[in-house]
Amino acid sequence: MVPISIEAFVNKHCKNNPEENPNQLRKDLKQAVKDKKNGETCFNCGQEIWAIGSAVAYQSCFSCLTGEADSSEDYEINEVCWS
Repeated sequence: MVPISIEAFVNKHCKNNPEENPNQLRKDLKQAVKDKKNGETCFNCGQEIWAIGSAVAYQSCFSCLTGEADSSEDYEINEVCWS
């Protein structure tokens, strides 16, 4: 995953999705980061959640949300990225 800060993601996402409320997105991202740090798992498969996807859609992992296995070019909040 490509690390990105909450603010940078909010700016990028809201630029591409002008109907999105940046304050709500920021709040949802902070909660998803907290959930991920607390060990929350995908309700569907049990893998660790994808914070960005969980904030935008619902609490799930990258693969369950996107149907893709390769997340190497997708964003994740920097404070929960593991090298």
